[in-house]
Amino acid sequence: MRVLLDECVDSRLASHLSGVDVATAPARDWAGITNGELLALAEGQFDVFVTVDRNLSFQQHLPKYNIAVVLLMGKSNRIDDLVALVPTLLKSLAGAPKGAVTKISL
Repeated sequence: MRVLLDECVDSRLASHLSGVDVATAPARDWAGITNGELLALAEGQFDVFVTVDRNLSFQQHLPKYNIAVVLLMGKSNRIDDLVALVPTLLKSLAGAPKGAVTKISL
């Protein structure tokens, strides 16, 4: 499973995603790229795009992208609140549908 963390997701989250091949947008030199361009780049190299951007599904027509989008909805975007979502996130990765948003919250 290949996962890309959006630049708005704390990159320290990657170390908590065991058993998954994780990259971050900034590490790929994709920081500052618009969401549409980012999804287009990511769909050819990743299975899942993880974000905390609650507006992404309203800004992009996700069915046109061949990548699953997972939205982390913690109490905040701080690392401790995101880490609390990791068990649910890991369970949902394999079943996350491409071209749609899967919301993860407590």
